[in-house]
Amino acid sequence: MAGLVLFDFDGTLADTAPDLAAAANLQRARRGLPDLPLAQLRPVASHGARGLLRVALDMQPDHPEYEETRRRFLDDYEAAMTVHTTLFPGMDALLDRLEANGLQWGIVTNKMERLALPIIAHLGLTPRCAAIVCGDTTAHAKPHPLPLLHAARLANVTPDRCVYVGDDLRDIQASRAADMPAIAAAYGYCDGGVDSWEADINVETPEALWPAIGALLGRSAAPAT
Repeated sequence: MAGLVLFDFDGTLADTAPDLAAAANLQRARRGLPDLPLAQLRPVASHGARGLLRVALDMQPDHPEYEETRRRFLDDYEAAMTVHTTLFPGMDALLDRLEANGLQWGIVTNKMERLALPIIAHLGLTPRCAAIVCGDTTAHAKPHPLPLLHAARLANVTPDRCVYVGDDLRDIQASRAADMPAIAAAYGYCDGGVDSWEADINVETPEALWPAIGALLGRSAAPAT
């Protein structure tokens, strides 16, 4: 039975927060401010520059220095975005299990291609992905359903045979709009509150994803033999 599992990237498939936080703290250092702890920046890592600059510098998009600071943040991040970034523990084993059971998988992220594609390649994932859709791949980003629908088309799988896994409310909203079952990754950068998102299933660890995916796609959660 064919199926496609799509993952958000930051905070769901990969733990990118340490490198994102380092770039945010560089902006503080330029202003003579001490570093913020990772625990303070981690919950907004999925929100990109906007969220990180808001927490790191109390800077909103209407600030006169916002665009310049945002560009510098992105440049700093791009220069050192694979230093500490890894897959979440247990995720590589999950991808192996999906493939062993004949399931395709892919990535749908709001991260720009210039940032996402090199990290995905660095992690050795590119050849294994049935679809990679970034924030600037299609005309709209999540929570619009277009990125998810585009990924399904790339993999030649109908939306009802897809599952989307994400750690942000926008992920669940995009899933709903695309008529795809959704799993909320509560282990990610969401800082709690996933119960109000009304995903089909909430999981607390990457290890819990396999039975959740099996339940939504109507497959046995037993490992392939």
